[in-house]
Amino acid sequence: MKSGKGFMITLFIISFLWFMHTLSKNFMIDPDFHRFLSNKDQALSNPTLWILMIRIHIILALIALLTGPIGLIKRLRVKSPFLHRWNGRIYFYSILLNFIPGMYAAFFASGGIFSTIGFIVLDTLWLVTTMLGVTWIKKKDIQRHSTWMIRSFFLTFANMTIYLIVAATHHGLHLPYGTSYTIAVWTCWVINLGLAEIVIRKKAL
Repeated sequence: MKSGKGFMITLFIISFLWFMHTLSKNFMIDPDFHRFLSNKDQALSNPTLWILMIRIHIILALIALLTGPIGLIKRLRVKSPFLHRWNGRIYFYSILLNFIPGMYAAFFASGGIFSTIGFIVLDTLWLVTTMLGVTWIKKKDIQRHSTWMIRSFFLTFANMTIYLIVAATHHGLHLPYGTSYTIAVWTCWVINLGLAEIVIRKKAL
C-alpha cells in the first residue's frame, strides 16, 4: 500500500512539473513557437492556422494531464464517485476533442512522412485506449476499465517522452533533429505503453 501511495505521489509530481514546463514554454517563453518552427524541415504554408491548432492541442493535452492522475485516486473513486465520473468525463472529452488538432499537427511534424505516421498511430492509440476504458465502465467491468485508463494515461505522457528522447539523440548523440524526432515519435508510445503494462501487472495503482 505504501509503495502504491508513493507511486501515486510520484505521478502527481511528474504531471504537475510537466504541466508547468509545457505551459511556461509554449505560452510564456516562446508563445509564437519560433524555436520549434526553426527546426521544421520546411516552412508552413499557413503558420497562423498551425499555431492555433497547436495551442488547442496543447491546452487539451494539459487538461488530460491534470485530470488523468485525479481519476486514479482510489479514495476519490470510492468516497466521491460523482466527482470521479465528472473528472473522467473531462479527461475523456479532452482527448476526444484533441484528436482533430492532433491529426492536423501530425501532417506537419518534423521528420516528414515517417513522423506523420508515427503521430497518427500515437493519436489513434490515445483515443482508442480511452474509449475502451469508457466502454468497459459502461459494462460495469471496473478491472478492465482501470487497465485501459492506465494505458490511456501513460500515453498522455508521450510529449514528455518525445522531449527526453529528442534531447538524448539530438543533443546527446548529435543526430539530425528530424531523425531524432522521428525516432522519438515512434518509440514514445512503445515505451509508455510498456511502462503502463508493468504498472498494471504489478498492480501499483
